[in-house]
Formats: sequence, C-alpha cells, structure tokens
Amino acid sequence: MENTAVRNEVIVGIDPREQAVPALAWAADEAVRRRSSLRLVVAVPPLPGGQHVDAPWNRSMLRVQGEGALADAVATVRALYAEVPLSTELLDGVPAAALCRKAARARMVVVGSRRLSRPEELFSAGSVAVPVSAGADCPVVVVREPEHAGRRHPRLVVGVDGSASSRAAMAFAVEEAALHGAALHAVWVWRRPLVSFGDEAAELDERRRALAETVAGRGGEYPDVKITHEVLRGHPVEELARASSDALVVVVGRHGRGGYSGMRLGSVVHGLLHRAECPVITVPESRYG
Repeated sequence: MENTAVRNEVIVGIDPREQAVPALAWAADEAVRRRSSLRLVVAVPPLPGGQHVDAPWNRSMLRVQGEGALADAVATVRALYAEVPLSTELLDGVPAAALCRKAARARMVVVGSRRLSRPEELFSAGSVAVPVSAGADCPVVVVREPEHAGRRHPRLVVGVDGSASSRAAMAFAVEEAALHGAALHAVWVWRRPLVSFGDEAAELDERRRALAETVAGRGGEYPDVKITHEVLRGHPVEELARASSDALVVVVGRHGRGGYSGMRLGSVVHGLLHRAECPVITVPESRYG
C-alpha cells in the first residue's frame, strides 16, 4: 500500500496550448476528497535546433506562455475550490518525462487528452496521456474534454483478469468508490479463443469463481461500497468501454513490459484511452496490492 505520509499530493499536468478544464476540475475534486494538496505543473519542452540564434528568445516566450497557463489554471481551481492547498511549478523538459519524475512522490497524476494519433503519441514532445500512463509510479487519470457532458451514474467500473496488476486496480477502485460514495462494478472480459480444446463452460465458471474471490477479498475493507461483478465474453477494450459508458470512471491495471510506451502500457489500457467515454485511471502494480 502507498506511503500516504510521503505521497500526499495530486499533480495535474497543464498544457499551455489548451487548458483542459475537465481535468483541472477532476484533479481539484480528487484533492479535496483525499484531503491532499494540489500541484499544477507546466513543463517547457526543449526546442528543436536549440543552438539557433533566436532560441533563447523562443524559450523565454514559451516560459512566459507557461506562466500564463499556470495563472489561468490557478484562477480556475480557486473558482471551484477556494480552500484546497495549491502550488504551481514551471519545469524544463519533455512534459511526459517531467510528470513521471514528479509522480514518484505523488498520490496520482491527472492529465487531459488531446486524442493524438499513434505516430504523435510515440514521437511528439507534446504526447502526455499514453507515456505518463505507461511510466508513472502512481495512478494516472486521463480526462478527455467531453467527459462531464451529460449525466453520470455514481458507479465506477474496474477491469479484472486475475493478474497482479488487476488486483492492484481492484484495490484502488474500491478505495476510489468509497471516496465518491459510489458503487463499483467489477468486470472480467473473457476473450474466447478461436480454437478451444477445453470445456468452455468450465473455463467460464472458473473465471466467475476467481472474480467472486477477488471481489470478496476487497469488499470487506469498505463495507459501505456496493460491489457487483460479471464475466463477459468479447474483446476487453470493447466490453469495458461499453460497461463504463455511463460510469464516473473506468479503472484498469498496468502490466505491459518493454518496448515503446504503448507496449509498456498494455493493449487494453491503450485501447481504452481512445475508446472510453469516461475518465480512465491506470494503476501500476507496484502501488497497490
């Protein structure tokens, strides 16, 4: 379990080019619920061709832009929650790398999403949502612009598959549901193999049993949280996106290894970041168990 004496800060990444008000609102609300402080961070990336004669002027302008974005973000937060402990930080470096460094001492990191294409996610200095979700040593919340349009039920969805990372996601999801006074729906998606040589009914029953044990193991910690669960057949990304279409958030574990950030993140989480209609919270295995 996390060391809350050290990790008592919610960090939100600010993009000077486009202020993500839903992400700011989500982060501020989470800081209040967790009785944590809120830190607003802008990272100024290195300029290509940094030795050019006008590079110092361009960099100064980027820092001024960053300072202005922080001031606007502070005003937005104060209009929502006047009393939340708040600080700002202007850093130098690639935004995703800077946020991952700050995550080492954070409760969670919250970022907006600009829906970059896959090439932009991999090679753009402005790519944040995927690399931070893949590399941060704390839960990462990705909030898209349309998230809070329409009514959301007081319900969270968590993906479970029997792995250590999904158990970490379940542990975090129960805690988060308790903080929001929400119900929790645990979903195990079984992707039926193209060719099966076993007893499909028995395999389905085994997953139901494992899911029920996972739920029972966490339900006792927060008895006021109503937890339901089901096993679905289909593609994990499609079924989890459908299950969470009217939820507050969907929570998933991170267990990918090696390669570029999308591979480290895992294909299911990467797909949900593009498909889910609610905020996506990615929980690293190392933080909850």
